[in-house]
Amino acid sequence: MLRYLPFLLVLALWVFAFLDCLNTPEEQVRGLPKVVWVLIILFFGEVLVGPIAWLVAGKVRHAPAGGATPSEWHRSHRTRFVAPDDNPEFLKSLREVTEKDEALLKDWEADLRRRGEELRRREQGKQENGDKEQ
Repeated sequence: MLRYLPFLLVLALWVFAFLDCLNTPEEQVRGLPKVVWVLIILFFGEVLVGPIAWLVAGKVRHAPAGGATPSEWHRSHRTRFVAPDDNPEFLKSLREVTEKDEALLKDWEADLRRRGEELRRREQGKQENGDKEQ
């Protein structure tokens, strides 16, 4: 299996470069017309010259918006970890869930009581009917 790995990597790079070239708008292609880049990728893909040339020189690469890379943004916008016990939003959500669960439990208890009383009435009614028949 390991002997097929280089072939698979070359194939993956070839397919990636080909699809990237096809999906790139014409105004973002630099140096040569898009059709020529496609042909270069196809004809020189097996030796990696075509795909690497496309990735290095064929497409206009834009800098990130705001001029900062994602790592720079993360360095300057660190969020502080707040333990759940100290987070008021988390505690509020726990209270809301608890209140909702308590209301649901009260409704179930009331329904259970009502059904129990209804069952007792039925049993008493059957016993009274049974006594009257005898």
